[in-house]
Amino acid sequence: MAGQFEGKVALITGAGSGIGRATAVAFAKEGANVVSADISVDNGEETVRLIKDIGGEATFIKADISEADEAEMLIHRTVEKFGRLDCAHNNAGITGQSTPLADCSLDEWDAVMNLNLRGTFLCLKYEIMQMLKQGSGAIVNTSSTMGVVAHGNGPAYVASKHGIIGLTRSAALAYVKNNIRVNAVCPGNTETPIFDHLKKNMTDVYEGLVAATPIGRFAQPDEIANAVIWLCSDAASYCTGHAMVVDGCYTIQ
Repeated sequence: MAGQFEGKVALITGAGSGIGRATAVAFAKEGANVVSADISVDNGEETVRLIKDIGGEATFIKADISEADEAEMLIHRTVEKFGRLDCAHNNAGITGQSTPLADCSLDEWDAVMNLNLRGTFLCLKYEIMQMLKQGSGAIVNTSSTMGVVAHGNGPAYVASKHGIIGLTRSAALAYVKNNIRVNAVCPGNTETPIFDHLKKNMTDVYEGLVAATPIGRFAQPDEIANAVIWLCSDAASYCTGHAMVVDGCYTIQ
């Protein structure tokens, strides 16, 4: 498929659903060879099928990116399959439980921080090592509006998403002279499987979240994917260390 990423290789973690799947498909539409990485084999392989159905090239790699050996393996197998790594979207993450700090268990804290923050760090580490060999690369990490502002519940999630922006900025400064750009995207509430339960079973909560968003609706996954694609593209060649908020005006109220 011809496009702005023709001949390039894009890796997306958490590619089995939601924003990750939308980004994987968007990269494929722009000509990239795509690696769909996810902990769920069924979901990750379904993303590959969707890409192949539109004429794209993709492969699935199962990986728990909170484990260092699996994160390293993911990059190794990506390069083994396609020869290089040009773009990465470190998107895998969980929200965790919605409880105030005093009620947050150590197990809950560790589970969220291990995947969201440690996992992003590990992916960055091994992606950058590969990109240094190549002399170029573009990375986008998924933070959240909760990486910019906060709420009283979900302290692990809020802390992890703030931490991802810190990691993004630190990496951007460290490797700006190596032709490696590192940015973050901070989505507002988005129509992903995470919110399916609310939409179906807690309508009042879902509608309250919609009402709290000035644009009057949740984002579609494709709208977040478009931001990721731009940040990885040559059009964003002077953009690094940026946390791009895509939230329908939620955080500026």
